Amino acid sequence: ADSLVWTPTGITKLDIPQRTFAAGMVDGQVVFTTSEPWGAVPSGAIASAPLAAVVSGRFTPEVILAPGPRQSIEQTADTKNRLVVVVNDNVRGRAMVFTHAAKGWTSTPVALPDNASVGVADAGDRNDLAFLTVTGFLDPTSLWSLDAATAATKRVRTLPARFDATGLVVEQFEAPSTDGTKVPYFIVHRRGIKLDGSTPTIMTAYGGFEISMTPSYSGSTGKLWLERGGAYVLANIRGGGEFGPKWHDAGRKTKRQVIYDDFAGVAKDLFARKLTSPQKLGIYGGSNGGLLMGVEFNQHPELWKAVTIQVPLLDMIRYEDIAAGASWVDEYGSVKNPDERAFLQTISPYQNLKRGVAYPEPYIWTTTKDDRVGPQHARKFAA
Repeated sequence: ADSLVWTPTGITKLDIPQRTFAAGMVDGQVVFTTSEPWGAVPSGAIASAPLAAVVSGRFTPEVILAPGPRQSIEQTADTKNRLVVVVNDNVRGRAMVFTHAAKGWTSTPVALPDNASVGVADAGDRNDLAFLTVTGFLDPTSLWSLDAATAATKRVRTLPARFDATGLVVEQFEAPSTDGTKVPYFIVHRRGIKLDGSTPTIMTAYGGFEISMTPSYSGSTGKLWLERGGAYVLANIRGGGEFGPKWHDAGRKTKRQVIYDDFAGVAKDLFARKLTSPQKLGIYGGSNGGLLMGVEFNQHPELWKAVTIQVPLLDMIRYEDIAAGASWVDEYGSVKNPDERAFLQTISPYQNLKRGVAYPEPYIWTTTKDDRVGPQHARKFAA
């Protein structure tokens, strides 16, 4: 779709890439995010241009922040005089405040807890006050005030803890995938566990639509699993947005096999570190993550003891005709394209079930109330 600017003299079409969007304005500078290269602005960066130039339709953007290879820009918000930016740095949340002056943009880091997810809860254009949220695997969400003029923060309130995190630790490792790519993952477990493969472990991931899977707090997982000695693993596989558009694009359409290889690679790394074993590892995922579970169920039945497949896509040959499937062609490809159909045939869980295979224990569930993923996928696969 075209990007347009309305002025008193009429409408002007902006000469910007399709995946570039205006995100705010600070000090007369229009701020843009882009998921594809834009002149000297790399994919995944944020940039700006003077409003006076933007209204002309053609202008040269200035880079505000270009993330590194293990970073991604998660969120931007503008206050009266500042730009607040949240970045994932190796899947750890960071916040920065940017100030515009005659010589360009300068940044100031914001002091917040480490090893957590960070988000902007609120920001307004009447002052330089903003509110941030901070969440960790072992720390419930807390609300922080931010004076963007000075980058000073203050904890305002924290949600109550829902489980006892005493003695629990969070570690981050990297696993090699089939093409050598290092895939990060988090593991939460009790301190001092025996490295003999005996720890019951559950693992999840998503791997699609440039959605980042970052540290989150789950009272039920903590109370029912971690407190009882289990371990929890979050895999940051390709297809997501953890490292920006390139991490996502690496697993789109006919390149999706690397997503499934990444997930299996994390499991094998867990085994190599003796953190768990196939007889002690269960996996789960929903929606696009349910498709991930279906593929792993088929391609690597030897790696899992049990697989929970939640509200999944499983018939990838007919997915375009089920519920909102046609809207996901940019992610999965289309059976109308011969090359994409041939690839989908190789990964589609429904089409690749085989008799005589020692599959892990499945638990498949769906709903008739999801307006995106139809229940037909799960029903056919279970039948």
